[in-house]
Amino acid sequence: MECIKCGAALGREDQCPACGTDVKLYKRILHTSNRLYNEGLERAKVRDLSGAVNSLRSSLKWYKMNITARNLLGLVYFEMGETVDAISEWVISRSLMPEQNPAEQYLASVQTNGSRLDSLNQTIKKYNQALLYCRQDSQDLAIIQLKKVLSLNPRLVKGHQLLALLYMQEGNFEMARKSLRSAGRIDANNTTTLRYLREVNQKLHKDQPAKREKKEKRSREKEELVSYQSGNETIIHPATFKDNSVWTTILNIVIGAAIGVLVTWFLIVPSMKQGAVSDANLAVREANDTISTKNQTIKTLEGQIEALEGQVEELSKLEDHSPEVAAMYEQLLTAYQSYLARDYTAAGTVLEQLDEASLTGSKAKEIYDIMSEPVNEQNIATMYTEGAAAYNARNFEEAVQKLQPVVDSEEGYEDGYAMYYLAHSYRELGDKENALRYYQRFAELKPGTKRAAASQNYIQQLQAAE
Repeated sequence: MECIKCGAALGREDQCPACGTDVKLYKRILHTSNRLYNEGLERAKVRDLSGAVNSLRSSLKWYKMNITARNLLGLVYFEMGETVDAISEWVISRSLMPEQNPAEQYLASVQTNGSRLDSLNQTIKKYNQALLYCRQDSQDLAIIQLKKVLSLNPRLVKGHQLLALLYMQEGNFEMARKSLRSAGRIDANNTTTLRYLREVNQKLHKDQPAKREKKEKRSREKEELVSYQSGNETIIHPATFKDNSVWTTILNIVIGAAIGVLVTWFLIVPSMKQGAVSDANLAVREANDTISTKNQTIKTLEGQIEALEGQVEELSKLEDHSPEVAAMYEQLLTAYQSYLARDYTAAGTVLEQLDEASLTGSKAKEIYDIMSEPVNEQNIATMYTEGAAAYNARNFEEAVQKLQPVVDSEEGYEDGYAMYYLAHSYRELGDKENALRYYQRFAELKPGTKRAAASQNYIQQLQAAE
């Protein structure tokens, strides 16, 4: 037993001697898993396969890395004819322990034999077909199909159980008991098999008096026969011999022919019709599946055609506008060179001339986005500096021209001074409407400040002047 954390060998102590991890709960889990594995092994030895499956699955619930339990579960499944489940368990086991794992040999013995794999595939298909016949109430076809399944895989327990169930439905309890005994020889304590067998035995026990009566009747008929010796031969004939006339013979022939016609009409013909209908339904279902698959393929191809047509149109557009596109990308490259040189003003001048929507490539848009933010920040800072200088020089028209884009981009730029200077510039130019608008907005943006109080005074003056 190894430590779950460091892999060191564990002793009887509840702590790992190497890393000191508390392994008490870990040991309890391993002991429980191993106990359930041993229980499953004992059940498998006495052919209690369903009980072994339950124990081994419980063992894996406690500890999924119990490779021995998983491999044994696969062997039990394989013995019950559940080949798919067996292969699944062995594949999981191999993935958990790739080296020195017996599951590798089990898988090789199944997968390297092509004829065996083909037989297993046919078994699965035929069993599913038998289930389909059962759902269609075609018991005769289902029985035939199950017999083929069991000829390919005699250990398939659920195949024997389903065949017995069909025999019970038809009232053939002797054959049902035979199938259930075959299933019992594979899995001795399967609860489903035992339940079906109990019902069959109860039914056969009820039918015993009728069988005894038939045997007594046969014995009485034998007693009524008269025998005598003629030379070396023994002559046996009924005690009451009656010679039939010609008309009686003809009548018997006619009655026999009528009975044959009725049997053919009511028993054989419906069975043939039902088989034909089942085959027709199966053919229709396969045809519908084929049509559905082809329709899906057609839709997929149509989608691919539309996508290709869209790509052709995009390429045609690019080809038509290739000179403009080349010039635009050349401008983008020029702006990027200015950006790398930290000449944000020059880069911003070039970017203003570009149409962002015309940039089709993802890389081009990425470069444009990278440059836009620092260039815009630099342009705003430059315009604010120039606008503030123009305001201080009482060049109010230039101040409005420079400060208006700054305020439109960011109202509170430089702690609101851009908007404050802009409002003063509009007031000095006599634009009362814009002056009032920006004074009021500044008062809302910077309440409680001296500039906000001054803005309120200017608002009152402008409103009084109206």
